[in-house]
Amino acid sequence: MAERREIRVPDIGDFEQVEVVEILAKAGDRIAVDDPLVSIESEKATMEIPSPAAGVLLELSVKEGDRVSQGSLLAVLEIADAATAEPEAAARGSAPAPPKTAVPIAAAKTAAPPKPAPSPKSAAAPERPDVVAKTPEIAAPATVSASAPSASFESIELDRPARQISTAAANPVPDQTGLPHASPLVRRFARELGVPLAETAASGPHGRVLVDDVKRSVRERFEGETGGASAPARGAGGAGTATPASGSAGAGSSGIAPVPFVDPTRFGPIHDQPLTRIQKVSGPALHRSWLNVPHVTQHDEADITELERFRRDRKDHAAEKGVKLSPLLFVMKAVVIALREFPTLRSTLAPERDRLLVKDYYHLGIAVDTDQGLVVPVVRDVDRKGVIELAAELQAIAERARSRKLTPDDLAGACFTISSLGGIGGTAFSPIVNAPEVAILGLSKTQVKPVWRGPSPIDLPAAGSEGRFEPRLCLPLSLSYDHRVVDGALAVRFTTRLSAILADPMQLLL
Repeated sequence: MAERREIRVPDIGDFEQVEVVEILAKAGDRIAVDDPLVSIESEKATMEIPSPAAGVLLELSVKEGDRVSQGSLLAVLEIADAATAEPEAAARGSAPAPPKTAVPIAAAKTAAPPKPAPSPKSAAAPERPDVVAKTPEIAAPATVSASAPSASFESIELDRPARQISTAAANPVPDQTGLPHASPLVRRFARELGVPLAETAASGPHGRVLVDDVKRSVRERFEGETGGASAPARGAGGAGTATPASGSAGAGSSGIAPVPFVDPTRFGPIHDQPLTRIQKVSGPALHRSWLNVPHVTQHDEADITELERFRRDRKDHAAEKGVKLSPLLFVMKAVVIALREFPTLRSTLAPERDRLLVKDYYHLGIAVDTDQGLVVPVVRDVDRKGVIELAAELQAIAERARSRKLTPDDLAGACFTISSLGGIGGTAFSPIVNAPEVAILGLSKTQVKPVWRGPSPIDLPAAGSEGRFEPRLCLPLSLSYDHRVVDGALAVRFTTRLSAILADPMQLLL
């Protein structure tokens, strides 16, 4: 007897309302265990949600663009009992629709069952087996763990009966949704470069588009622009793209042409250096923020001479409590005071772009340098904590970041971010806004500067007294902000007020 089971979004960490970016199955499909159903994208990563059981998909409750969270209904599956599971699985290979190839991965690799249209992939693309071999999960058995999303990326192409591919075609053949065969990682890579997959020649198995195909498309488009060669043929879906003669071939949806790939081996020896996990995750997010947020950076500096004297007087007391009293802690407290007075800088632009969502909490993201790259854990309720308590918490969270033990909760919920490079050096920089936040503060290395104390030099003869230069310890500030939300005058007022607070540490006690 068949059983109906609801499939819901599992625990995906502390991410609320993540977006469904791709539908990987449709009603009527016969689904195996761990077959991916949908692909969702959070601020940190793209992941697929697999089916926890085998059966027939009766209903898909979401569509592309929908936002879901833990517990949201995704689909309804009809599950056959154990007595009929084996015959049904065997019958899948001889279903009436001949183009379907719903064969388990293990069976596909160990046997060669008769198929209506055997794949000529070995003849069509003999130069590409290394690309597939680089994904170790493709050799895994059919029962793949749901915790290994990259394994399910490859299983989609072998197990899904919905996509009907003519492997003899040079270009990818779209399925009923109009999308060509490609894994979510390849789709994301193509989106970042502005390459339409429908116009990209596929060399992978079953007409699948690979990363190398996307790179080749970029090279061909660039050569077509600069060398006068013909660009790849435009598909029917290429509306809005221009020919090489117009000078904008290969432009993405933003209208920005992708950076062409230039083979560096033409000029000398090279070696590969793989991106770290953090770089792979943060790179697309930074790219998205840079393209979508009109950045402006306001540079200023704060005289922290008195604050530094106060800090040094108290650092032994802090050491007795087992914490280090760093200047960053006082900057955090000063930022909270400034954010109270300028709430726009702790807001988020609403999706409709017709209002601001002002956050009435003071959770600060603090960039931490690790051997894998920068991560931004969040220190919560900074306004309610003293400097010693903040020092202990910041020390603990930085240690978790460096030992790679941060949880999704540790990385979410900031209203403003601080990136301090002063311990390394530098005089100023332009940090990238951590969207959907609207501002980020960069701190550079403090410098001793001569500061004039006395009347204006213009008034010196009339004043009857002379001023003097004093050595003062100055902290460079770099405030990057979203110009759609924060204008230049507001940014200057914010940094001016922040500088005044840091110059007078007594204000931190009020």
